[in-house]
Amino acid sequence: PVLRLLEAQLQDQRRVHEEEMEALRNELDATQEKLHEQQEASLQSLQLPPGAQVEFGLQQEITRLTNENLDLKEIVEKLEKNEKKLKKQLKIYMKKVQDFEASQTIQPTERRPHDSNMPVAVQRKEKNFQGMLECRKEDEPLLIRNLIT
Repeated sequence: PVLRLLEAQLQDQRRVHEEEMEALRNELDATQEKLHEQQEASLQSLQLPPGAQVEFGLQQEITRLTNENLDLKEIVEKLEKNEKKLKKQLKIYMKKVQDFEASQTIQPTERRPHDSNMPVAVQRKEKNFQGMLECRKEDEPLLIRNLIT
């Protein structure tokens, strides 16, 4: 069993490594293609007269910046969409937490009658009470029930 586990882990690592290598190869191919395009553009600009070279360089830079801007806009749109999704999830979870907290304040009062069937030894300090009792609002039904019984 241990040998099989190790073989499975090795195969998983090999698969992950191959996926990473494929991603890196694709990135390398894309980078080489960009480099080739830039080299061609540089060769073309060298064949132009000096004034046209500057204009061509500016045109290339404008194109590059425009593409970069479009990529950044796409990233911003994805992030905004993700933000909206996360805000919706946050609202849902906040509602669940509020519902859970509300149910926790109700449940202890519902559980106590079951617990009161068992005798409990409580040590009490002697105090002189004179007709006033203070309790939480959630404990009122339990208090009334205990006073009646």
